[in-house]
Amino acid sequence: MRSMGVEEELLLVDARTGRPRNLAREVVRAAQAREAAAPAPSDGRGGSLGHELHKTQVETDTPPLESLPALDHALRAWRERTRTAALEVGARVLASGTSPLAGDSSVERSDRYDAMAHRYGLMMAEQLVCGCHVHVDVSGPDEGVGVLDRIRAWVPLLLAISANSPWSQSVDTAHESYRWQMQMRWPSAGPLPVLGSPDAYRRYVDAMLATGVPLDEAMVYSDARLSALHPTVEIRTADVCLDVRDAVLVAALSRALVETAAREWAEGVEPLDVPAPILRLAGWKAGRHGLAGELVDPPSGTSRPAADVLATLLDHVGDALHDTGDHDHVSRGLSRLLDDGTGARRQRELLDAAGPDDEDALSRAVVRLSRITVGE
Repeated sequence: MRSMGVEEELLLVDARTGRPRNLAREVVRAAQAREAAAPAPSDGRGGSLGHELHKTQVETDTPPLESLPALDHALRAWRERTRTAALEVGARVLASGTSPLAGDSSVERSDRYDAMAHRYGLMMAEQLVCGCHVHVDVSGPDEGVGVLDRIRAWVPLLLAISANSPWSQSVDTAHESYRWQMQMRWPSAGPLPVLGSPDAYRRYVDAMLATGVPLDEAMVYSDARLSALHPTVEIRTADVCLDVRDAVLVAALSRALVETAAREWAEGVEPLDVPAPILRLAGWKAGRHGLAGELVDPPSGTSRPAADVLATLLDHVGDALHDTGDHDHVSRGLSRLLDDGTGARRQRELLDAAGPDDEDALSRAVVRLSRITVGE
């Protein structure tokens, strides 16, 4: 069974107002102090809590895990550790793809981030977004590129499932995932072409770097890529999920897509060679509507109801899900999202009920979202 690990970018908001706070260093320091004083039990070890692009963000990551219950436990444990540390400095942790409310947010200072700020200007200051990145084991770069070629048409569906950024900077954006719009501002973001081999992948990355636009290889912000540090495929398209159950669902589907693609590659099944501009349109549709409208169906390239497209996805990865024992879990999760809505729906319900001009009500709504983040 392939292992998987999840990175979550989380917002730090004021415990009273719900507005972003530049407290990442204080939160990481508090978490480290608590761990030093009372180390986590053996079943809670693995993973980390660290800094991100903005001082109003932190990033957690789980260790590589095989079972969905173990992944659920690890994600909840890291959210809880972050919550506890944040409360010590007057903040709460919020899983949202964008900051629902406006507030002061500064870019972290480091040599690399300073160089990025010099190169990209205002965009760096505005790029306050939080994603959910899933790493899935592959046997090596040959299988990895074979997987990348065969999952690229399906990846936008993970965005629709995870959509969790309807408000940004105190404005209802009309998108279910406005984070996707923000992410696509990076010149190196978006879908990869079909590449066919590790050599072709390397030439493509080197050609991007030769333009002098990305600062380094870590800035190849494609929807999915080979990890530079681990023998994994990293799928980067999802919003951070309000509900841990949705993050686990995204991870389960990511692993199933990787396994299905690896089998197709081994059997010589040709990938769906959908042009990258069409995949950008599919991503736009997924970010605009989430599961509340239609999505682009990967096999046909046509717009179809979200429920029908998710049924096609479930059929596509069905054998892989049955082999890991995850099929019933994923099927129930997709049904739940179609019935109850994504994190974006939950956010919009609370924020719309508060009203755009009632600051106290909006603050209470964001604090409520932060409680949902950690299962309170």
